[in-house]
Amino acid sequence: MGSAAPEQHVQSLIEKGGKVSEAEVEKVYDALKPLPSREFLLGSWNGGGFDTGHPGYAGLAEARWAGKDFRGVDDVDPIMVYDDKKNRVYNEEWGHASLREMVFRGVASTAMIYDIKPIFDHFRYVNGDLVMGAMDCPKLFGPELGTFYFYLTKRKEA
Repeated sequence: MGSAAPEQHVQSLIEKGGKVSEAEVEKVYDALKPLPSREFLLGSWNGGGFDTGHPGYAGLAEARWAGKDFRGVDDVDPIMVYDDKKNRVYNEEWGHASLREMVFRGVASTAMIYDIKPIFDHFRYVNGDLVMGAMDCPKLFGPELGTFYFYLTKRKEA
């Protein structure tokens, strides 16, 4: 990570884009602080991924992933996508989700639990408009494929 704070490192990884090692992204993620509360995520967020070679990255790109919408701690649309007209719409195949506090890698923070898929998204704080996520889903992709890392940026209300 060098001498940059982990929050700055996340920003530089996003700006740089392209391939990045899972080890580098994991090290940055693990150095971040937990979210201040579950309610911090309420609202609409744009999504982006870190291309570590994990199949989740290609799958979300193919689905035209737009982000996540959090209306309440028990009312989340975990996968918003762009339709053919570039409208942001809910992808019903992924169901809905809820937010809970969970311990992941020794840190208690907000996690999003999918209702119909064996997926836990664990969030860490970067700044007031940016969070980093770790999609923990060994039953979906297999434990040997590691963790899919992504980020969410708060959408500005029009």
